[in-house]
Amino acid sequence: MTTSFNSHNSCHNREDCRIFETCPMVLVHKLISGKWKILILWYLCGGSLRFSDLKRKLPDVTQKMLTNQLRSLEEDGLIYRKVYPVFPPKVEYGLTDLGDGITPMLKEMYTFGIEYSSNL
Repeated sequence: MTTSFNSHNSCHNREDCRIFETCPMVLVHKLISGKWKILILWYLCGGSLRFSDLKRKLPDVTQKMLTNQLRSLEEDGLIYRKVYPVFPPKVEYGLTDLGDGITPMLKEMYTFGIEYSSNL
């Protein structure tokens, strides 16, 4: 995955960053940017969920937007989509091994949210 913004000159960590084609921080930003991606990943940390379960946890998201965000996360290899051969169709989403690697970062974000709200 590449991005049009891969300048290492603006990175405060540019000496370590130069060995990569794209700044790792820019890459992570691209992977998780999107209005719902972080929350989708967070909810999938607890285990696989069906589309309807995700929709219920994210009541403000449209079906189209949720579908787009899930497809993007799947294309990037962070989540998997499992279709069961039943009627009506049953589809589950879960974290891949690669996607599971983001769990510690999400837990840190959660902890920061607690600390931040305590200081308001």
